[in-house]
Amino acid sequence: MPTYVYEVIMPNGEAGERFEVFQPLSDPALEKHPETGAPVRRAIVLPQVQTTSDKGRYSKSNLERLGFSRFEKRGDGHYEKTAGQGPDAISAGD
Repeated sequence: MPTYVYEVIMPNGEAGERFEVFQPLSDPALEKHPETGAPVRRAIVLPQVQTTSDKGRYSKSNLERLGFSRFEKRGDGHYEKTAGQGPDAISAGD
């Protein structure tokens, strides 16, 4: 399901607060802010695309620094920790 960015339309027609909404492609665009009822429009933003230069984001040291753990699949239902805190391994039967 895609994430859409909307912006509040200020009384002078300029863009106000921006917010994100997960919506199916088949849903019509929002016309009002879901909480305040203020008029909104979809904002045009650059797509978020992951590139190979993003690999450093998922390095062991960076994940641990941010407080995340990473487990990699080692067999059917068995995962071993490769970064962060927590158990050394988890299994589907645990």
